[in-house]
Amino acid sequence: MNKVAKKLGEIIAKHRVKSEMSQETLADLAQIHRTYVSQIERGLKYPTIYVLVQIAKALDMKLSDLIIELEKELK
Repeated sequence: MNKVAKKLGEIIAKHRVKSEMSQETLADLAQIHRTYVSQIERGLKYPTIYVLVQIAKALDMKLSDLIIELEKELK
């Protein structure tokens, strides 16, 4: 499993839980499948930039904030 994908998934899951949102709700808002959200959160899938934009919007975040948090976690 890729370290970057795993950290990204952990960050997305953290913000989803903080927003009191289920994977299904996040998937609906991001217009992706719930199983894809699960795979991203577990670091099994590598989302495209388009999907990351959709996820960030659904979490009421800027994509840049998501990436900055990822960079900090990887240091």
